[in-house]
Amino acid sequence: MTDQPVRVLVADDQALIREGIASLLSIEPGIEVVGTAADGRAAVELALATTPDVVLMDVRMPVLDGLRAAELLRERLPACRVLMLTTFDDEEYVVRALRAGTGGYLLKDLPPKDLAQAVRLARAGVDQHDSAVLRRLVTALDRSPVAATPRTDLTDRERAVLRLIARGATNREIAAQLYVSEGTVKNHVSNILARLGLRDRTQAAIYARDHGFL
Repeated sequence: MTDQPVRVLVADDQALIREGIASLLSIEPGIEVVGTAADGRAAVELALATTPDVVLMDVRMPVLDGLRAAELLRERLPACRVLMLTTFDDEEYVVRALRAGTGGYLLKDLPPKDLAQAVRLARAGVDQHDSAVLRRLVTALDRSPVAATPRTDLTDRERAVLRLIARGATNREIAAQLYVSEGTVKNHVSNILARLGLRDRTQAAIYARDHGFL
């Protein structure tokens, strides 16, 4: 793991919240706040100029909303991880954020220490979602129509892993349920993503629900 601090940009249209978050993170070990932005466009421009590891992005902001800003950052700065940090857990926002390729959707009632840890995990590539947000996502996807017939070129074991991913199981939990090693699970996950043309576990979970694996 790198010894370099996690470089973070904070984007929120409310100055008190924006500066408060920045101040809280700046005193955390291993975290460096590289800037703050009051709207989505400014966040994108500042991110391109400072290349942060993680952007904490509010959903509703003037000029350009956080979701569109996240999409632009995904295109223009793919190495940067975007964490949505908001008070809104609306289903539409949650699904849009996931489809925009964000690394998580967290609510602002998160304790400061947990937020700092979320930032560190984000740089490590770990997707994170508030439990209330996950419930919203499950509800939204359960109401969605089932799409076309699922891919049949996955092995039975890969299909089992995909189902467990969609239920939110970690690699360790999947390994325990299937009586295999975590290394074997990681290999299955990599194979699933490659065969289905997916980027990460979040997309895999959406794919599984959209294609009737559950």
